[in-house]
Amino acid sequence: MHTALLLDMAADAAPDRLALGRRAEGLSFREVRRRAHHGAAFLEQMGGTNVAFVGLNGPTLPVAIFAAGMLARPFAPLNYRLPDADLSKLLARTAPAVAIVDDNMVPRLAAAEGVKVVSRSAFEAACNVHGDCEAEFLDVDHDIAVLLFTSGTTGDPKAAILRHANLTSYVISTVEFLGAEDDEAALVSVPPYHIAGISAVLTGVYGGRRIVHLEAFTPEAWVETAAAEGITHAMVVPTMLGRILDVLAARGETLPAMRAISYGGGRMPLPVIERALEMLPHVDFANAYGLTETSSTISILGPDDHRMALYSDDEAVKKRLGSVGRPLPTLELQIRGPHGEVLGPNQSGEIYVRGEQVSGEYTSKKAIGADGWFATNDGGYLDEEGYLFVEGRLDDVIVRGGENMSPGEIEDVLREHPAVADVAVLGLPDNEWGEKVAAVVVAKDARPSPEDLAAFAKARLRSSKTPEVWEFRDALPYNDTGKLLRRQLKAELSRG
Repeated sequence: MHTALLLDMAADAAPDRLALGRRAEGLSFREVRRRAHHGAAFLEQMGGTNVAFVGLNGPTLPVAIFAAGMLARPFAPLNYRLPDADLSKLLARTAPAVAIVDDNMVPRLAAAEGVKVVSRSAFEAACNVHGDCEAEFLDVDHDIAVLLFTSGTTGDPKAAILRHANLTSYVISTVEFLGAEDDEAALVSVPPYHIAGISAVLTGVYGGRRIVHLEAFTPEAWVETAAAEGITHAMVVPTMLGRILDVLAARGETLPAMRAISYGGGRMPLPVIERALEMLPHVDFANAYGLTETSSTISILGPDDHRMALYSDDEAVKKRLGSVGRPLPTLELQIRGPHGEVLGPNQSGEIYVRGEQVSGEYTSKKAIGADGWFATNDGGYLDEEGYLFVEGRLDDVIVRGGENMSPGEIEDVLREHPAVADVAVLGLPDNEWGEKVAAVVVAKDARPSPEDLAAFAKARLRSSKTPEVWEFRDALPYNDTGKLLRRQLKAELSRG
């Protein structure tokens, strides 16, 4: 099934229902389809093979996704928060492509061979011309729908491939077609380059729920928008939820229209979700665990599980509030040991998953087995009732606020400091952000101050990647093959 067919079905069945934007100036499903057809015609004239997107959230994003889909061109949203040089380098990797770029971001990009940059305003103008435009699209289930760049342990971004069949399989297996009520609206505050941002568009359109995009998240803007627009559904990362609760408490706001909030992208601190359940008892909370390579969610801890865990006297049930629930019924999930053996309940190992929505594929390689099983590189276990507990990445990627960070990238920068002889970067538990960045430094001679090191790193990296915990050692632990024993350091620092 083709992703553009999701829009086609909604526009045929409910043409006048609001699909995108604020109530005052929202676009109907009919209008979204019309604009997507015009957008496809415009992109076809521009040439290229891929469609890159560099910009903030907004109605242009879904139109561009479906316009690219109609042409069977991979849609590649890029992380606009990257430093200019890194963003330009990533853009060059999408060639040959047409890049739709927010007007104020165009000056940030260096010229890239094979990439035609189109300002967002120019694309919007092309989509908003009068009259109808029928763009034909082929049945291309196995063609690439989306390319999402994700960083691995080396910090070198990989382009994960999601095909039309992967994405539509996830959508139709988790969402009822036009199952949303006319008054339902979803607030999307995750960025376009995150799998949750893509799946929010596809599931919202198929389910018939109006999508309201928040250009850039602040807890104040989130609360104000949710209240003003009668938002009924939202997806947040754990760091967002804690800040949202603070604003709600300060304002005495309870969001009476809100019906459901899902969260994911990182470990949710128990005090935060417990506080949310107490403050918003009318809201259904769901913990959604998934990966880019699995087209989003593969396991859900549902609303009933949340309430049972909060109020149960059974310790096993209470513990499930720290789980990610049970796998979707359309998927198979196993926990495997180091030799590929399937493990039993409460045995920790690597999480493997298999199903039609699972891609496990990159432009550089295919990471899925011939039998369809994908190794997630996440560690975890299943309890006796099939609830999945995720223990973290098997490698050392730091997950801070739903963002994956490479320790190697940060270490490379810190090693450039003239007073640093060696350094190890790792993530430590943090109630607000999931993990905080810590650095263990071996000085050459005189020990540099943490303030000096932090300023040095911040000038070369985004502030979120700058370590906030600094430890100084005479030497770092390595094994006899020269491998840094990062987990040993993490255990030592976690104990304080």
